Amino acid sequence: MTTTHMRQEINEIPEAIARLLQGSAAVLAEAGKALAKADPAFVATIARGSSDHASLFLKYATELVAGRAVASLGPSLASIYGKRLRLDHAAVFAVSQSGRSPDIVSMLEGATQGGALTLTLTNAAGSPLWNAADIKIDIAAGPELAVAATKSYVSSAVAGLAVLAHWAEDASLLAAVNGLPEHLSKALALDWDVMVPVLEQAGSLYVLGRGPSLAIASEAALKFKETSDMHAEAYSSAEVMHGPVALVSPGFPVLVLAARDAAERSVVDAADALAAKGASVFVTSSLAQRAHRLPFIETGHPLTDALALIVPFYGFAEALSRRRGFNPDQPVALKKVTETQ
Repeated sequence: MTTTHMRQEINEIPEAIARLLQGSAAVLAEAGKALAKADPAFVATIARGSSDHASLFLKYATELVAGRAVASLGPSLASIYGKRLRLDHAAVFAVSQSGRSPDIVSMLEGATQGGALTLTLTNAAGSPLWNAADIKIDIAAGPELAVAATKSYVSSAVAGLAVLAHWAEDASLLAAVNGLPEHLSKALALDWDVMVPVLEQAGSLYVLGRGPSLAIASEAALKFKETSDMHAEAYSSAEVMHGPVALVSPGFPVLVLAARDAAERSVVDAADALAAKGASVFVTSSLAQRAHRLPFIETGHPLTDALALIVPFYGFAEALSRRRGFNPDQPVALKKVTETQ
């Protein structure tokens, strides 16, 4: 089969990240300095789909590194309900690949009017969202033709991490971010095909994580739905034990995304507990005793460790889609730009 757009764009991720970090270094640093000067009491995000999962990743990163609470704002508050929030003393990030969804734009405009310092992470310089923000960051992912976003997701998360590192003056995080092109190139070569026999005919699965890796799990679950027509649900490895575990029967597939961070031990314990119930569990950790171990890349920082997990997953998801008889470039009933009101 001819290489899909999705596969080509997954392969371009390291190059896209290098381009972003080199070409936008000054803008990313200036954005971080602007946040440090504003010293926001809290942060809010506006996004949908994969961009919302990038925002969830940045929520955990911001709370862990900058110590600011982060909330997700529903775009319909502005576009449907006509409400303007008081957001003085806040910073608001709007994340969108296309920068053209009317409800995201309306909410960001409302945030600016509400007194927030507003920033946009978008792949579309000059778009309506770009024009609505105080601080404009081009994630420089390049053209993304596949309907399922991959490189724009990673580029959005990396841009946000770089801004955060400058804001918090976190040298270790900035060094890890700058090392990502090399680490993500290595991540491209990782093979997760051991999951194919279990998932090729599966109708449903869970994807688990905790903290930053929960954001990665959320993105992975969406990609299973988009490209393989599978019912996939993302849960915290702690939350899954409070009800959803009831559906885990022998053979039920579970993908567990563990990073090298403070949550790794607890995430692996949950993976092994589910494997003990007879579930088919795959986990990105060498600590597992019962669950099948998947290979991963260590990047030298817990946040970039978590983000690097999405690259081998994307490669696996593209291959699984084709094995299940789908075209990952043409997900059922989806289009590239969703302009919700």
